[in-house]
Amino acid sequence: MKFGGTSVADPEKIQRAAERAIAERRKGRGVVVVVSAPGDMTDELLTLAARVAPEPDGRELDQLISTGEQVGISLFAMACLARRASAISLTGPQAGIQALGPPTRAQIDRIQTAKIRRELARGRIVAVAGFQARSKDDVVTLGRGGSDLTAVALASALKTGHCEIFTDVKGIYTADPRVVFEARKLDRITFDEMLELAGAGSQVMQSRSLELAARYRVAIHVRSAFHHVPGTWIVPKEKTAMMEKAWVSALALDKNEVRLNIADVPDRPGVAASVLGALAAHAIPVDMIIQSAPSQAGLNGISFMTPRGFQGKAREALAAVARRLKARVDLHDHVAKISVVGTGFRHHPWVAAKMFETLASHKINIHMIVASDLRISCVVDLKHGETALRALHSAYGLARKPRS
Repeated sequence: MKFGGTSVADPEKIQRAAERAIAERRKGRGVVVVVSAPGDMTDELLTLAARVAPEPDGRELDQLISTGEQVGISLFAMACLARRASAISLTGPQAGIQALGPPTRAQIDRIQTAKIRRELARGRIVAVAGFQARSKDDVVTLGRGGSDLTAVALASALKTGHCEIFTDVKGIYTADPRVVFEARKLDRITFDEMLELAGAGSQVMQSRSLELAARYRVAIHVRSAFHHVPGTWIVPKEKTAMMEKAWVSALALDKNEVRLNIADVPDRPGVAASVLGALAAHAIPVDMIIQSAPSQAGLNGISFMTPRGFQGKAREALAAVARRLKARVDLHDHVAKISVVGTGFRHHPWVAAKMFETLASHKINIHMIVASDLRISCVVDLKHGETALRALHSAYGLARKPRS
C-alpha cells in the first residue's frame, strides 16, 4: 500500500489511512505501507531551502527534504498504535533500500528485506518512508514522485505481485476530470499506455515506477484513499478481440514545459550532437526533439521541450553552443503539450487526422508534432490547452462505454 501526500495531508486523513491498513492486517495479511510527506510539506521545504540558498547543495537538500516522509511515517505508525494495532515506522535506509547516483536523483540499486520481514513476522504493520534511500553513509532522495518508486520496488522485492496506490482521485481517467467533466474512469490500462501518459504530463504516477512495475510484472491498482470503490488496474498488454485495431485510451495535457529552439544552425554532421550534448552535460531532460529541413542557405533549426523548472539552465547551456555556431536561441514559455495515448496509431492514420481536424476546427494552431505507435503529441498555445483537451475528448468519444 502507498499513500500519497494528499492522502495523509492532515490528522484526520492520516487516521483514515491507518484504518485502511489495520483492516487489511485484521484479514490476516502482512501489510507494508509506503507513506509520503504530508500535504505540501516537500514543496514547503524546497521553498525554504531556496530562500536560504538560491542553488542549495544537493547533499544538504536531500538531508532536508527527506524529513517530510519521516514525519509521515511516524504519524502513521502513531495512528495505528493508538488503535491498538502493532506498527513500526522505518526510514528508507532502515528498511534496507539502497541506491546509487547523485543527490535528489538517486536510483534504487537493491533492497535488503530482512528487517521488513522480521517486523511482518511479529504481526506489525510496517510504515516505510517513500522517496528516500541509503547511498553509502548518506540519505538520498529518488526524485519527485519517488514514493511511487519505493512502493513498486518493495512490492517487487517482497514478491507481492501487486501494489495498491491510494491517492486523491478514484483511478486513471480518460482525461483530467478537473478540466473535462465527462472524463471516464478506466477499469484497466496497460503499462505501455500508462508510461506514455506519464511521459505526456499525466501526474498520477511517476514514470520510473511504471518502468519498474512493467519490468518485474507488478500489477498496480490506483484507487481513492477516501472512497471504498475499485480504481484502475495497470497491467501488462492484454489481448483484444481485434488485435490490430487502433485504440485511443486517454488524453493528457502538460502545462509544465517550455519550448526551446536553436535557429540558424549549420546543416552538417555533429551539430545536433553538440546541441544535445550541451544539454546532457547539465542533466537537462528533453522531449519532442525536432530538426527542421535545411534552408537554401544550408541552415536549419532544432526545437525541443523541457520542463519549466529547467528553462534557465537549458537556455544558458544552449547560449554557449549558439555563440560557437553563430546561431540564436528562442524560448517560448506560453505553450502546452496535448497528447493522445493508445495503441495502433502507426497503421491507423485516422487517429492523427482526427486530432489535427479537431484542433483546426477550433482554430488552434500547432507548433510541434511528434507521433509514435502509442502517442501523438502536439504543442499549442497555453491559452488553448484546456479547450483542446475538451474538444479532443469529445471528438474521440472517450466519455462512452469502455472498449470490450
